[in-house]
Amino acid sequence: MKRVLEPELMEVEAQVKAYAEADFEAPHSQFIERLRAFVDEPDFSGTALDLGCGPGDISRRFARAYPMSRVHAVDGSAAMINYGKLSTADELRPRINFIHGLLPAVSLPQANYDIIFSNSLLHHLPDPMVLWQVIKHYAGPGARIVIMDLLRPASIDEARAMVRAYAADEPDVLKRDFYQSLLAAFRMEEIAGQIAQAGLNLDIEQISDRHVFITGVTS
Repeated sequence: MKRVLEPELMEVEAQVKAYAEADFEAPHSQFIERLRAFVDEPDFSGTALDLGCGPGDISRRFARAYPMSRVHAVDGSAAMINYGKLSTADELRPRINFIHGLLPAVSLPQANYDIIFSNSLLHHLPDPMVLWQVIKHYAGPGARIVIMDLLRPASIDEARAMVRAYAADEPDVLKRDFYQSLLAAFRMEEIAGQIAQAGLNLDIEQISDRHVFITGVTS
């Protein structure tokens, strides 16, 4: 099955609200658990970059997991950024800087970052190389890279079965978004080709029937 592009940004308020209130506890918890196992530095006190932060749930989880850290959280949707700001508890606000801007043109406060992470951004991008080039540009020496995203199923029928299996109780807007995201995602071999083209040395692992997890340390 060939890739089918979906809209790059979630800008409609109802769509943003549905996404922000959806039950992503399992995948988001898994993301942070795997990130913590890879980084393995409880006292990390540098600045992390969250690319495609959406409404900020994973940025907040990261900030709680690393109480001495700071996070620059970037998203191209103004509605997502606004929701993220409003949903962040007072004690976390000084450490999370929500930044509205499209990659790769967004202006970031730092030249490089100690940790760069991203969850479910890659499949939204019309040009996937944007993500890898931004990572390459903003990763400082020894930066830890952690990426999780969807994998494209082999067929339309398989994509529909995944929606029934994993989004049966979600609102219709989320069922539609999940289906479109599956069709817009990449295959393992495509992601491997992108990473090689970018000149990055990253490890790729399929961790479920629909998720890929990518890690590495920059030189």
